[in-house]
Amino acid sequence: MKPIVISTALALGATGALAHATLETQSAVAGSTYKGVMRIGHGCDGEATLRVDIHIPEGVIAVKPMPKPGWTLTSTTGTYDQSYDHYGDTLTEGVKTLTWEGSLDDAHYDEFTFRAKLAGDWSEGDMVFFPTLQTCANGTAEWMTIPAAGQDPHDLNGPAPGLKIKTDHSAHDH
Repeated sequence: MKPIVISTALALGATGALAHATLETQSAVAGSTYKGVMRIGHGCDGEATLRVDIHIPEGVIAVKPMPKPGWTLTSTTGTYDQSYDHYGDTLTEGVKTLTWEGSLDDAHYDEFTFRAKLAGDWSEGDMVFFPTLQTCANGTAEWMTIPAAGQDPHDLNGPAPGLKIKTDHSAHDH
């Protein structure tokens, strides 16, 4: 799987007001450790959320999810498309999907957290997408659509949450 990346001009709104699964921090520096917090703002047509799956894109490595009380946490692993240096170790496989199973009432809001290193070969302004599937009792909310080159993310149904890549290490968000 190749990195899911497009230029900034094409994807600035991919995690904007229309999305109901969004990343709390929507920009990070390439090569840094990133704390991803996926926000789930409501259920599916009034139903409680029973499961949240976050798909980890290529180049996002050494993923460690945060357990949530009352939720069962699992992850699937697989082979990376290339190897990555991680503090002197060569990583060739890692987490591909994080899954939390539990119950989040439609009237409530929650966050699903993980930590990872942004090791991909990205340029300033690239967008990296984290397709997210929200499963409820009788349906799903799919936040998995990635904009094509030149496509306005606001025109999409269920846009995937995106992370804008920075290359200037002095530009950390505080």
